[in-house]
Amino acid sequence: MRVLLLGGGGREHGLALGLAADPSVEVLIAAPGNPGIAGVAELRAVDVADPAAVAALAVETGVDLVVIGPEGPLVAGVADAVRAKGIAAFGPSAEAAQLEGSKTFAKDVMTAAGVPTARAYTCTDGASTAAALDEFGPPYVVKNDGLAAGKGVVVTDDRAAALRHAQECGRVVVEEYLAGPEVSLFVVTDGEAAVPLLPAQDFKRVGDGDSGPNTGGMGAYAPLPWAPSGLVDEVMADVVHPTLAEMRRRGTPFAGLLYVGLAMTADGPRVIEFNARFGDPETQVVLALLETPLGGLLHAASTGTLATHPPLSWRDGAAVTVVVAADNYPGTPRAGDVITGADRPGVIHAGTARRAADGALLSAGGRVLCGTATGPTLAAARDAAYALVGGIGLAGSHHRTDIAAAAVDGRITIPR
Repeated sequence: MRVLLLGGGGREHGLALGLAADPSVEVLIAAPGNPGIAGVAELRAVDVADPAAVAALAVETGVDLVVIGPEGPLVAGVADAVRAKGIAAFGPSAEAAQLEGSKTFAKDVMTAAGVPTARAYTCTDGASTAAALDEFGPPYVVKNDGLAAGKGVVVTDDRAAALRHAQECGRVVVEEYLAGPEVSLFVVTDGEAAVPLLPAQDFKRVGDGDSGPNTGGMGAYAPLPWAPSGLVDEVMADVVHPTLAEMRRRGTPFAGLLYVGLAMTADGPRVIEFNARFGDPETQVVLALLETPLGGLLHAASTGTLATHPPLSWRDGAAVTVVVAADNYPGTPRAGDVITGADRPGVIHAGTARRAADGALLSAGGRVLCGTATGPTLAAARDAAYALVGGIGLAGSHHRTDIAAAAVDGRITIPR
């Protein structure tokens, strides 16, 4: 099988490693890729958000499957353009990708499907936003209705800050706050059949103890030792299958990766958000534990044959990833600094580039690298991930020091 992978971040490096390890994947091409992905794939240049350009590249390279990493190309209709050429694509149609592209659309689907989620209002002006904030009270949750690269959500006790964020976004969804630890569940689906992956937990805030502004994600771990044993079955029954059925009823079946972001509240799991693609950095830890060949799984979901795919198998132990971020992230990050120590197994490239003059590895994004490690226990995996991070040299970089610490120490509890 020849596979084209779209994207160039940490998620895509994690996907590339999984695809390259699949014996059925004979050729792996990545566009645009990154210096880490270059170690396992042929890199090609393309505007990943241009459906016609991606479809033309898929035809030119003679691939059997296109795996779409980021959300932007999905909302732009890249999967539709690829399928129109008779090539299988892992990722939903532009219409179905509105589950991530519009928070309002996602809420409408959840309401119609009876999915447990927070009460919410869509607001487009200051008066309606203020009324919604007053109804729900603090902590205030204000979400950009559209795509915002994981940084469109503000959770704050500061009413003025919540109003400012709403004004900056224009159209927002204001929700009631859901108290409880968060869970990320990835579900591979062909629109009918659905296969859950291991639940993971990521860390959105930039600083230790969940302090500071939201980011695209500063680390993650899997599995979750504190999660109830029946959690995945409950979410599949109460959230995933009703959502997929509602999407089919609307004539826009969802096929690809449905990301279910959950809060474990006193009333049970509640959906915080849907995404239409693998999450970053949870992908790095979930795929590190997946023993089933990744290419075959994604191809089955892309060709409507997921129901006959063998059950998934998982490696024992745990995985942890810690993000190394550039100076000033999540503000405008400093770029162009030389990186050392990134050539070891387990270092995932997220925002890197090669200097043309001498091939030096440079920082080229906010989240630059991830130290990803597995171990027989969560504590061992955590120690190994931080050992990787400790060997990375990048001026001005920062990372959280508490990824998975509360889970290792048994300090995570679900409200009752």
